Amino acid sequence: MGHEKVETNVSLLIILTIIVVSIGGLVEIVPLMFLKDTTKPVEGLKPYTALQLEGRDIYVREGCYLCHSQMIRPFRAETERYGHYSVAGEFVYDHPFQWGSKRTGPDLARIGGRYSDDWHRIHLQNPRLVVPESNMPGFPWLAKNMVDASETPAKLRLMRKLGVPYTDADVAGAEAAVKGKTEMDALVAYLQCLGTDIKTRR
Repeated sequence: MGHEKVETNVSLLIILTIIVVSIGGLVEIVPLMFLKDTTKPVEGLKPYTALQLEGRDIYVREGCYLCHSQMIRPFRAETERYGHYSVAGEFVYDHPFQWGSKRTGPDLARIGGRYSDDWHRIHLQNPRLVVPESNMPGFPWLAKNMVDASETPAKLRLMRKLGVPYTDADVAGAEAAVKGKTEMDALVAYLQCLGTDIKTRR
């Protein structure tokens, strides 16, 4: 009879559902906060360079994460296609992380170093020149747009507040590091570093 009372009282059902989901969420999430594997960087992990960080922001701005995930699950079909499965320690310095769940295009977690810079430039301007069956749109304006170097030091300072170990020298040299670079340069630099930290451990 108790369940009938709950099922016929919408307010009570909503309240009890929220309580159950909250408890379940806490049971699953809180222990992860105390596991070193999820908060400790993998060996050799380095923060993004100033140019790579700008590239990550362009990746987000252009909505690349809507079609590309950056998380390889530990299944044979995925590791054979993409490489070593993703490890939590790879993403410690990512704010926000780009795991995603949609794969209209391939996963990009291990794309770094797989193709040349020129390949990426051609692919980003007109994907069908290198992948004829691709339905990805082109991003030719990235080759013309220049990175706004004046904002880069502030981005590094913000990341430092979030726990990314940028030094004062990194922040001081950030503007010079991206000055005169196009958004295409930045995005290619970002793509070329993806997944390379874990490869050094294989």
